[in-house]
Amino acid sequence: MREINSGEITRVVAELCVEANLHLPQGMKECITRSIEREESELCKSVLGDIASNIDCADELGVPICQDTGMAVIFAEVGQECHINGSFEDAINAGVAKGYVDGRLRLSIVGDPLERKNTGDNTPAVIHTRIVGGDKIRINVAPKGFGSENMSRLKMFTPSASKRDIVDFVTETVSLAGSNPCPPIVVGVGIGGDFEYCAYLAKKALCRDLAIRHPDPVYAELEREMLERINALGIGSQGFGGTVTALYVNIEKSATHIAGLPVAVNIGCHVTRHAERVI
Repeated sequence: MREINSGEITRVVAELCVEANLHLPQGMKECITRSIEREESELCKSVLGDIASNIDCADELGVPICQDTGMAVIFAEVGQECHINGSFEDAINAGVAKGYVDGRLRLSIVGDPLERKNTGDNTPAVIHTRIVGGDKIRINVAPKGFGSENMSRLKMFTPSASKRDIVDFVTETVSLAGSNPCPPIVVGVGIGGDFEYCAYLAKKALCRDLAIRHPDPVYAELEREMLERINALGIGSQGFGGTVTALYVNIEKSATHIAGLPVAVNIGCHVTRHAERVI
């Protein structure tokens, strides 16, 4: 049994909160840069150029890529051969508080959804924990801004729904969102599970490397079709019209009930952030 001090978890989470907010994953940066070549609108080419410059400035100056530094979403895989000295969730929240306060990131969390009083340290985080084999802990910090989060949707289809129905729903979701999620966007789609699990899958999909297509060719083809349909909407970067509305679409799927077919769409803006480390 490997002993892990909760203080180490706090330190790593704090560092990841800052890293994710200041430095976009390399694949995302490259995808935005390449999209300038694909974009047919001169105005949107200019907008994409400004977005790319903003990402470079954040890297060089050590400032957040976006003023909305997000709600801290944590995906954690905890090895069953680990023993954590202290409370795991308390350690994560302490790390979020340290990262956001010491890192001078915007504090955006209110403790009660109706009273709306700010907690002052961006906690509590949203924590998703899985117990896995091994003696290590993998932590992925994915700050989520609410300009894009607010545009997300979920629908409980019946099993009679076709693939076309699902593609139509995803495309409609992006169309209704328009410029609100700061396109070009990333689209995470969860298919299957139940009401809450398909939403989890959609958010988890946003953290998958954009270069990796779904291993099942049926779903890989759905990703391709959804991306094509979304980009045909003509929303374009920041809603100025154009041929690049979405950078990529990722689908995650799961088993579901014989009577249902849940589908969730979680939209990420062009600042779809995540940073990962193994302890």
